[in-house]
Amino acid sequence: MTAINAETDIRVAIIAEPLEGVPSVEGQDGRSGAEVRFSGRVRDESGRVRALFLEHYPGMTENALTRIAEHARERWTLNAIEIIHRIGEIQVGEEIVRVVVWAGHRHAAFEACAFLMDILKSQVPLWKKELNDDGWHWVEARERDAEAAARWMGAASERAR
Repeated sequence: MTAINAETDIRVAIIAEPLEGVPSVEGQDGRSGAEVRFSGRVRDESGRVRALFLEHYPGMTENALTRIAEHARERWTLNAIEIIHRIGEIQVGEEIVRVVVWAGHRHAAFEACAFLMDILKSQVPLWKKELNDDGWHWVEARERDAEAAARWMGAASERAR
């Protein structure tokens, strides 16, 4: 697990153990009036999914997570960011990703958390297999994830004009 960077207040980690036992690191120092937490879980909408298996490229994945967190810090006034993602086999209902944003005000925290998840889903090198009754199958990237990320990037280019 990667510890929080005291200079930037950004913590990213890729772990194989369940996230339920991993505490968040932001202290209550009085700077943050808002904490927005997103917890993504393995779901089974089709009634066929038994588990997911996530792979990553060590070093590259953590660097990508850090870059998107730094990008969020450039867009919003944030006190700290935490992104923890699981790898390995994960059962239906288990937490797969946690994104927590601390800020002085709720609007920045909500927007930054949504941005981080949308960009993470489309730009972080993680590969996913799904286990169903037929065995393991690679999961293709979803177009709606790329569209969500593109909306954020379009908003950034509009502000730059």
